[in-house]
Amino acid sequence: MTLVSDPAAEAARATGAILDDTLRGSARGIVVDSPPGAGKSTLVVRAALELAAAGRPLMVVAQTNAQVDDLVVRLAEKEPELPVGRLHSSDSDPYDKALDTLGNVVKSAKAADLAGLDVVISTAAKWAHVKNVEPWGHAIVDEAYQMRSDALLAVAGLFERALFVGDPGQLDPFSIVGADQWAGLSYDPSASAVSTLLAHNPELPQHRLPVSWRLPASAAPLVSSAFYPYTPFRSGTGHGDRKLSFGVASDGSGPDRVLDEAAESGWGLLELPARHTPRTDPEAVRAVALVVRRLLDRGGVATSERAEEPVPVTADRVAVGTAHRDQAAAVRAALAELGVAGVAVDTANRLQGREFDVTVVLHPLSGRPDATAFHLETGRLCVLASRHRHACVVVCREGVADLLDEHPSTEPVQLGVTVKFPDGWEANHAVLAHLAERRVRWRP
Repeated sequence: MTLVSDPAAEAARATGAILDDTLRGSARGIVVDSPPGAGKSTLVVRAALELAAAGRPLMVVAQTNAQVDDLVVRLAEKEPELPVGRLHSSDSDPYDKALDTLGNVVKSAKAADLAGLDVVISTAAKWAHVKNVEPWGHAIVDEAYQMRSDALLAVAGLFERALFVGDPGQLDPFSIVGADQWAGLSYDPSASAVSTLLAHNPELPQHRLPVSWRLPASAAPLVSSAFYPYTPFRSGTGHGDRKLSFGVASDGSGPDRVLDEAAESGWGLLELPARHTPRTDPEAVRAVALVVRRLLDRGGVATSERAEEPVPVTADRVAVGTAHRDQAAAVRAALAELGVAGVAVDTANRLQGREFDVTVVLHPLSGRPDATAFHLETGRLCVLASRHRHACVVVCREGVADLLDEHPSTEPVQLGVTVKFPDGWEANHAVLAHLAERRVRWRP
């Protein structure tokens, strides 16, 4: 693939084609693949505004209340005069109270109260309960790869045409029950809305956003090749456009050395001695907390295309990612002991869609005696490795590469199931090989 020299022009061309298909095409569905930080929400907002301006009634489907509220605020900021409906549940606290300050937003638990508004936004779960209404001409489905196909089926009668926008490299839809009995069937309810849609309608137009505005030039090539081999993308910035530096010199410790490495190359691997550990490995958890503490103590500052002057990397611009909730809880406790507050600490599932200057990741396979399907899921590692604008530090026990080689996938092969590529085994090896060149061994 020949890369256009100007990423903004490349992105603008892709967006123009998507909007043209949306406004003037005849297909009932359009699918847009978006890599991390490619401007997916910006596309959704722009498409909504253009459909509204064309006088086309629009419903927007998002997957969580937080996503819905964020879209409502973005629309209000772009077009303060546009009437927007926020369809919400009957719970006691159903939406972000910030919406109460927006004069153009009408809020209701009943779809009938919002009839006639240019745009109505709600979650897939709420839309599924809407009955006996005139179908909308258009729908936009945000985070469509995180939507289960049964949720799409529940709302499909509410619209005539739809734009599906999502990130194919991230976590698959979540299901609390086993779905093996449907595996391989075209109507598997646990499959993503997009995969089921395309299985039944392979002729639908498919587009992709080609530029990540979040990932720096040091990260985009790895994330693209490891997780998006068939839909490659590039960074919107070049080497040298962003810089992470510290006001306090290194003290020579492992955490400081890995921070210096990450500031220099965009990545850092803090490797602890090989050992099988409990899931909430105390040494690894403390190492994660120490990296964050030293990052803040050393006065990290970030320079980027967003501001001419260096901007301090404060706690709210730092995140810690883990595979499990108990690991996140252990990291929060360790940070509290070190006097750190305000850092986002959560699982990959909950960090999905968010953006930070620096991330610190506890590797999903660190200290494990085996490599399970959960820990090898490609989307989990992809989310953890793609939240940052400047640098990502991975904390891990030595020996993960050997663990991968000793535990090839033993999942049963199911007929009719599309094989995900790359699989988690391959993606993990690709990321580890890259991190090995930026490794700092530490014996705490």
